[in-house]
Amino acid sequence: MDNWVIVMMLIVSLFLGAIALFAFMWGVKNGQFDDQEKYLNATKFDNVEDLQAAVEKEKKLEELRKKSYRPE
Repeated sequence: MDNWVIVMMLIVSLFLGAIALFAFMWGVKNGQFDDQEKYLNATKFDNVEDLQAAVEKEKKLEELRKKSYRPE
């Protein structure tokens, strides 16, 4: 194998690694990994329908709380 092939492979791998690092840092900066409740909810509910029903129930409870709250 010639030296230029090894150098080219090294340059390409460093370039791709830099792109991956940039994408990861961008994701961290923009909060892509901040969803802490996703994994907690995944352990509580077996499937997507159960999770969706729980979300709808929470929305209804929040609406009832807002309706029943009367500032004096």
